[in-house]
Amino acid sequence: MRLGEGGARVRMVLLVGLALIAVAVVVTLSRSPLVVAGTNSVAPRMAVAKTKGDSILCQGGERVPSGTTAVRLWVHTNISPAVQVVVMSGSRVLTGGRQQAGPLTAAVAIPVARVSGAISGARVCFRFGPAVETVLLIGQDVARPRRGEAAFRVRVEYLRGGHRSWWGMALSVARRIGLGRAPGGSWVAFLPVVLMAAAVFLAVRLAIRQLAVAPDRASSLAGRGGVPAPAWVCAGIACLSAASWSVLTPPFQVPDEPSHFAYVQQLVEAGRLPSSSEGRFSEEEEVVLRDLRHGEVRFNPAIGTISSVSQERRLERDLAQPLARRGSGSAGVASSEPPLYYALETIPYLAGSSGTLLDQLELMRLLSSLMAGVTALFAFLFLREALPRVSWAWTVGGLATALAPLVGFTAGAVTPDSMLCALSAALFYCLARAFRRGLTRRLAVAVGGVLMIGLLSKLNFLGLLPGAGVALVLLARRAARGSRRVARESLVLAGVIPAVPVCVYVAVNLLSEHSALGLLSIGLEKASAHGSIVGGLSYIWQFYLPRLPGMARDFPGILMTRQVWFDRLVGVYGWGDTYFPNWVYELALIPAGAIMALCVRTLFVERGAVRARAGELGCYLLIAGGVLALVGADAYLSFPASGGGYADPRYLLPLAVLFAAVLAVAARGAGRRWGPVAGALVVLLLIAHDVFSQLLLVGRYYG
Repeated sequence: MRLGEGGARVRMVLLVGLALIAVAVVVTLSRSPLVVAGTNSVAPRMAVAKTKGDSILCQGGERVPSGTTAVRLWVHTNISPAVQVVVMSGSRVLTGGRQQAGPLTAAVAIPVARVSGAISGARVCFRFGPAVETVLLIGQDVARPRRGEAAFRVRVEYLRGGHRSWWGMALSVARRIGLGRAPGGSWVAFLPVVLMAAAVFLAVRLAIRQLAVAPDRASSLAGRGGVPAPAWVCAGIACLSAASWSVLTPPFQVPDEPSHFAYVQQLVEAGRLPSSSEGRFSEEEEVVLRDLRHGEVRFNPAIGTISSVSQERRLERDLAQPLARRGSGSAGVASSEPPLYYALETIPYLAGSSGTLLDQLELMRLLSSLMAGVTALFAFLFLREALPRVSWAWTVGGLATALAPLVGFTAGAVTPDSMLCALSAALFYCLARAFRRGLTRRLAVAVGGVLMIGLLSKLNFLGLLPGAGVALVLLARRAARGSRRVARESLVLAGVIPAVPVCVYVAVNLLSEHSALGLLSIGLEKASAHGSIVGGLSYIWQFYLPRLPGMARDFPGILMTRQVWFDRLVGVYGWGDTYFPNWVYELALIPAGAIMALCVRTLFVERGAVRARAGELGCYLLIAGGVLALVGADAYLSFPASGGGYADPRYLLPLAVLFAAVLAVAARGAGRRWGPVAGALVVLLLIAHDVFSQLLLVGRYYG
């Protein structure tokens, strides 16, 4: 394989970058994780107080251990305000620090300057910045409070670096990874290593072949059905990454996974749709959740998974009992969702029915992992239609999707979001193909089929309909220049096909005593009594973008664009409770800024092509706007009591293809000579992002 000068640069960048990532992994694992050096012995029994921010909480009589580098306060909130801590002895300030606003958490850890010696009788004060939502303080009441002290105390923990590095803890971490799952055993810890090693090897090999060997020629490699071989490789990489996430993520430590599992179990065991949105599941699932300490671990980064042999034996003993698999008909928040995804998940559920619930859960997760492959496949094909002249950009976008941690984390769990992401990618591909090649009856049937399946998979797919509808009308008008009959028939086919299952869904809901349109009906009822349209539009704007003059301040003390959406897109996992240190999000601004600058350059240089395809680009933006508006509207319906829980990047997964397009366009912005090199850097960035995100998850649950 002979390389020119440009190809040699690409290969050198990839190999050197891969070596640097390996060094960074070694250095990271050579550090010691933070451990609890001491607490104030307050049991985290309940919410003892609450605040809306702009307040101070002080507690005296605290003992701060020597070496403390972080102070952890137990709270609960969807969007944490900025929290500042000051440790004082008398009137003298001994140490302090600040945690920026943003995380969803039940325990906020605030870095402080290292305490050189133990401090007894210290006064610890926490200053809360303006809060978006009410912050609950977790602790216990005090029977006989001291004079001048509150009648409650909040749990505070003092953290410092441990005595062992991650390397020294490797065996204990491997043992914990193997507990409370199926299959079990310490050997399970090697599965993610093997899976990710294979994914990285394939990604680098594909990047060298497509970016270094022939970056200017359209790929001549084709797979089945005319799909290029690199597209299949991207799909395989996505499946490997998602499978790795499925092994590392503890059972049910993904948003709403208990409800999604209960929905499938209800379909199989009772033979009908869930009839209740209460959080009561089958006896079997309730016992597993209890034995896994699900309620304690969820939301709280201070608590890891089960860690002892006795806990594992209790779980195994309970799973060996004849526990009822048929519940009360409840599937929690999943109850009003359409049934198609859950119907597919009955296949692995039944395949594992001779095993335990944990066997079934892992098989169901692996089916979701395949959907990550579908997403990456269609991302590649979308870019092939949208950027037909630059074949190496297809590989950049396909690999970016395959290695995106959010795609892997979501697809590595039982959740219809994985199917929604795949179907959204398929819709973007069908529309791009129609814009490039014209709307035919066959393409109209494909678009209608995707719309139909999407509506039967998850209600959030509704957000894509306005943009898709406008795109179809625009495509039909273009097709009418050749044949009005074909244009009319195509438009009718694309509209009627998804309308039929909607009618069936309404009928099924009515027969099963659900609201006619499920959650949509409930949302419409709430919206009619919630407030003004202007207020809702103002809220949705601020939900994503900086507040404009004249708008009410719905998100005080926080810039949602930067401190919530950007940070959470960079990395928030688990139930939204697993996040990187502050400096990672600050550092991420550098590549993000470079990517945006290169995108702007590409759009400026190619402004003629942009103007020629303004209608197509406008439709894609309208689809994105529909998704954002739907999520923002859902949040507004819970405002002001809450709403911050909807600021979750998984709700933006339908736009994963546009994310891939942004990265591909940014690489093009580096120019003909350096574009493939920029593409290689994008691939390296996503490899590092995926690897370190999985290491973050390991530290959160198994450290």
